[in-house]
Amino acid sequence: MSAHSSRSGQNVTFQLPRSSLKIAGIAFCAGLLLFFVVWLNARRNNDFYRAGPAQPQTEVAEPAPLPAPLPAGAGASDMPESRPEAAGEAPQLVETAPPPSPQPIVEAEPAPPPAQTAPAPVADTPTDRPVPLPDQSPAPTYPPAALRRGDSGTVVVQAVVDTRGVPLDVKIIQRSGSRDLDRAALDAVRNWRFQPAQSNGQPMQGTLEIPFDFKPAQ
Repeated sequence: MSAHSSRSGQNVTFQLPRSSLKIAGIAFCAGLLLFFVVWLNARRNNDFYRAGPAQPQTEVAEPAPLPAPLPAGAGASDMPESRPEAAGEAPQLVETAPPPSPQPIVEAEPAPPPAQTAPAPVADTPTDRPVPLPDQSPAPTYPPAALRRGDSGTVVVQAVVDTRGVPLDVKIIQRSGSRDLDRAALDAVRNWRFQPAQSNGQPMQGTLEIPFDFKPAQ
C-alpha cells in the first residue's frame, strides 16, 4: 500500500492550463512594453532640458580703411557732380525789425563869431592906400581850439598890396598872445582882394594895417 503511494507521488507533475500561460505571456509583454515606453519618455525629457551646443561667435569684420584723398584737380573731372535733390520750399519766417529807438538830438555847437575888423574906407573914391573890397574880404573864422580855451585878443596885420589889388606881403605887427588867433588873421588877409592905392589917377603899390579884435561870444 505504501509502495504504491510513493510511486504514484513521484509521477505526479503540476501542469497549468494553456490559457493561464497565454495570459502570463501577454502580461509579461505588456509590462516590457510599458517599461520601454517609460524609459523612452524619460530620455526625451532629459534631452529637452539638456542645453544645446553653443553657437559659434560671429567674428565682427573690421571696417576697411578709407582710400587716400586724391590731390587737388586729380580725378575730379571723372567723378559725377553730386547735385542736391530738389526739396520742397520751406516757408520762410519773416522777422519784423523793431522800430529804431529815437536817437538823442545832438545840439550843434554855435558857430564861432567872426573877428571884428575896423571899418575900411569906401573903395569908390581914390585913396593913397589900398582898400579891401567888401565882397572879397571876409572876416577870419574864430579857431575852435582858441574858442574852447577862451582865447581872446587883438591882432594887427600889415599888408603890402600891388597895383592889381593882390597882397604881396602879409605880416603881423601886433600879436594877440594866441598863435591860433594870429594864424587865423594872416590866412584871412592873404586871400583878400583890394582896390589898389592911386596917385594922380594911376594904381600904385600901397600898404595897409588891418586890426582884428577876437572876442568869444558871452
